[in-house]
Amino acid sequence: MLKRLFDFIAALSALLLLSPVIAIVAWKIRKNLGSPVLFRQVRPGKEGKPFEMVKFRTMRDANDEEGKPLPDEQRMTPFGNWLRSTSLDELPELWNVVKGDMSLVGPRPLLMEYLPLYSKEQYRRHEVRPGVTGWAQINGRNALSWEDKFKLDVWYVDHQTFWLDIKILFLTVKKVLVRDGISAEGEATMTRFEGSGGSTNDK
Repeated sequence: MLKRLFDFIAALSALLLLSPVIAIVAWKIRKNLGSPVLFRQVRPGKEGKPFEMVKFRTMRDANDEEGKPLPDEQRMTPFGNWLRSTSLDELPELWNVVKGDMSLVGPRPLLMEYLPLYSKEQYRRHEVRPGVTGWAQINGRNALSWEDKFKLDVWYVDHQTFWLDIKILFLTVKKVLVRDGISAEGEATMTRFEGSGGSTNDK
């Protein structure tokens, strides 16, 4: 109850206070990348239930001869990299927090297609609402291996407290200022998750 109340008040307040920044970023995206300004994608929430996550678009539209999107590194622009390094692309997710789809702190919402690839232990990251930031984000972000990231997510599930959330939020601001762990080595963002050593989820 306390976590949800804090999430709602803090996210709504942040949306109001940051509305000028959000408007400027939206205008810059429209100017640099065109429409749409927002990137929408269905992601798994608490207990794996799908919801539509919204964030600012960071990549240009570019497809190969078969009409399939080009790899991330070919679609990413310097402007998009800047948006990600400053985490400004995450600001619209505050609306997901207000709606109750997400929390300010929790495991990051990944792709729906990853759900059957998790081990039973890894799937436990879905016992809580996904977060705008989380324990894995302040301990390496995309520079972590998938296995290490999931271990940190499950650690958070087992140890979450209100004061741990406050600590994570504080350290997130520090991480954003330093711009550390934005992408995996040799990747524009993060390599795709292919499963962990053959472990599968029974769900």
